[in-house]
Amino acid sequence: MSVVSLTKNNAAPLAELLEGVSIEVMPRTAAKVEDFTAILPAGTRVYIAHIEGTPIEEMTDTAKRLAAGGFEVMPHFPARIMRDEAQLKEWIDRYVSEAGVETALLLGGSPTTPVGKIDSSIQLLETGYFDGFKRLHIAGHPEGNKDIDAKGTTTNVDEALRWKQAYKDRSDAEMAIITQFAFAAKPVTEWAERLADMGITMPVHAGVAGPAKLQTLIKFAIACGVGPSLGVLQKRAKDLTKLMRPFEPTEVLNDLAVYKAENPDSLIDKIHFFPLGGIKTSAEYMRENGA
Repeated sequence: MSVVSLTKNNAAPLAELLEGVSIEVMPRTAAKVEDFTAILPAGTRVYIAHIEGTPIEEMTDTAKRLAAGGFEVMPHFPARIMRDEAQLKEWIDRYVSEAGVETALLLGGSPTTPVGKIDSSIQLLETGYFDGFKRLHIAGHPEGNKDIDAKGTTTNVDEALRWKQAYKDRSDAEMAIITQFAFAAKPVTEWAERLADMGITMPVHAGVAGPAKLQTLIKFAIACGVGPSLGVLQKRAKDLTKLMRPFEPTEVLNDLAVYKAENPDSLIDKIHFFPLGGIKTSAEYMRENGA
């Protein structure tokens, strides 16, 4: 596919925003990539998504492969897919001993009913098993999370973020908030401003969907609970001339880059790619636009 570069006026701000960009893989998608060093910048932070039912052996094998390639490996630890604390400890021990993992993304996870007694990232942190990790990231939802706040408020999410901010303040670990992908900048920037007003200081890594077919993005957006910014895709779907062309995150990235340049103290710090249209496609787009 052809990769559309950003406009010349915004190229510099975006290149700065894309410094330290990260990307997400799963074991089955990683297996399709022959050589990560050929497509990703050295030292790129690579998250490994743990989908329910994926054997831990596949997760650690992927982690070992990425670590051997010189990448910073950040596996997901979804609370609701774990049987108990013993399984959590086993997973952590294997990642550390087999792949030298020092970073992790802690999240509730997609299942609405927990497999065991652990159902939140707060409970994961409370175990103490992540003490000594160099970096810990948590999930953020600029457009809301109805799994946590069923009535559409932000009460529970805000309370959880304040708890995690307090944890960060007493921890030696670097912490950041990685957001669900969005298709417009405004919900993300307004959310980041609201967090700052709440006293949150953790940097925000804004999630964007990598280039993909429009139908693919709409499917994932609905499944993942993307909010108002989904309208960007729905509007595009009405234009038959654009329906069959891949959708790229150029506009949202441009807007975030300009916003960051104009608001250098914003919590928005980095960009994270969800490669919904394929890892190689997203990697190519990242390279072409300054990563």
